[in-house]
Amino acid sequence: MAYRVDARGLSCPQPVVMTKRALEATIPEESGLSEVLEVLVDNHTAMENVSRFARHRGFDVQVEVGEEGDDCCIVRIYAKGLR
Repeated sequence: MAYRVDARGLSCPQPVVMTKRALEATIPEESGLSEVLEVLVDNHTAMENVSRFARHRGFDVQVEVGEEGDDCCIVRIYAKGLR
């Protein structure tokens, strides 16, 4: 099961803040991320910033462009080694 954050239509820093809150809400301190967090964004800057934030926090990141529409990117955030 993937958790999903829809940050389309928002400019930075809002997508990063939403990602941070979602990670804090879905990750118990003792166990780490066991599911995928998907963040939907619709601009390149938000995609780069969310990806950079997640990588800086030690997560693996995969970006899919156009999967939810031509203007949408899905940033998938995984725990290291989960993929």
